[in-house]
Amino acid sequence: MPSIACAESGVKTARAAALRPRLVLSPETSALYAGGMTQADVLILGGGLVGGALAVALDAHGLSSIVVDPADPAVTLAKGFDGRASAVASASGRMLAAIGIADRLAGEGCEIRHIRVSDGLAPGKLDFIPDADDDALGTMYENRLLRRAIHEAAVAAPRVDLRMKRKAVAVERTAAGVTATLDDGAEVRAPLLIAAEGRNSPTREAAGIRVARWSYDHHAIISAFNHERSHENIAFEIFYPAGPFALLPLNDDANGHRSAIVWSVHAKDGPAMLKLSDRGFLAEAEKRMGGFLGGLSNLSPRSSYPLGFHHAATITGERLALVGDAAHGIHPIAGQGLNLGFRDVAALTEVLVEGKRLGLDLGDAALLARYQRWRGLDTLMVAASTDALNRLFGVPGRAASAVRRFGISAVDRIAPLKERFMAEARGESGELPRLLQGEAV
Repeated sequence: MPSIACAESGVKTARAAALRPRLVLSPETSALYAGGMTQADVLILGGGLVGGALAVALDAHGLSSIVVDPADPAVTLAKGFDGRASAVASASGRMLAAIGIADRLAGEGCEIRHIRVSDGLAPGKLDFIPDADDDALGTMYENRLLRRAIHEAAVAAPRVDLRMKRKAVAVERTAAGVTATLDDGAEVRAPLLIAAEGRNSPTREAAGIRVARWSYDHHAIISAFNHERSHENIAFEIFYPAGPFALLPLNDDANGHRSAIVWSVHAKDGPAMLKLSDRGFLAEAEKRMGGFLGGLSNLSPRSSYPLGFHHAATITGERLALVGDAAHGIHPIAGQGLNLGFRDVAALTEVLVEGKRLGLDLGDAALLARYQRWRGLDTLMVAASTDALNRLFGVPGRAASAVRRFGISAVDRIAPLKERFMAEARGESGELPRLLQGEAV
């Protein structure tokens, strides 16, 4: 297969810019925003990848937000803070283009043009390859680059009041609205509270929302390295009984070809994997790969995090909506965790923008019920599918491996089924919000 040059998402900058409405602020209004809002259309607790993207999406449609996050950007935007990389599905990429974030990522991403799935290194494989004139399946970005682009877009957005290094010490949700007191004494108000605080969301817990959760008793080892042969824009998912071993294409750097790795190991083995020398770790990785990318070198710092599942029983409450990991957390086996959060952003933005145009209270129960219906089933189905897939490939033994290889080879020969899987990988299944189609609401 000929090598394909890495490229950023293929949505034209001019088209994306045309989708974004423009706002001219009066000197008085500009001064108000510069001093910080005390009231906005929504209050977002959590300004990470999902919370920040939501604030920017709402701003692009004329809605204001106050975003409160205790993180220090000097820390979270530093090069060594987060060594992970994420696959942004093509539908999510269209949303980032439509709200002006993709412009800030130009040249930073590596397209995924091919996904190859195998059961270990045994014969039999499943290849997902879109037609040459189709969109890529997704684009790989280092998380630090995504975080920087979203943060910069939020800082530049005129209707986003970004309050970093701050946290809400008291939040009151009533029939009349939401009021929060911040740790600097400031009081802010909005008709709707949005929790984007991550998997351990204190807002979700305070609201009494039940969560189904369990641990997989596995850790994901995260790193990146250079290799002799080109990855040719292929993402490899190699399944072992201990968990999936994923190789994700990154842009070449000064040292040559480069890929990220997400290596799932038993929790008891995680600390030992982190203590291995770089040379020892690369040798073990090369064994798992069968050497198909050649020699490995220049291992980046390793990190590890426990793998688990959680799913909120409901993603709404009185004047409350959950997005991203506050609502759901899944196994990284299919690389859909961040994309589920971006789908939340697109759906909630459409619900709120249309509600605002109709003159509705943005905390209205009917609006929140629409968001619940739109996202509740989709997130549950994706979560259940990834959990089942992880359990299926985790069954040890030759007989189980033979059955899996037979299934992989069978699916590889059924074109309609492969098309369905590719649509899922692109984030294009189900009722798509307009932003995921690259259109303004």
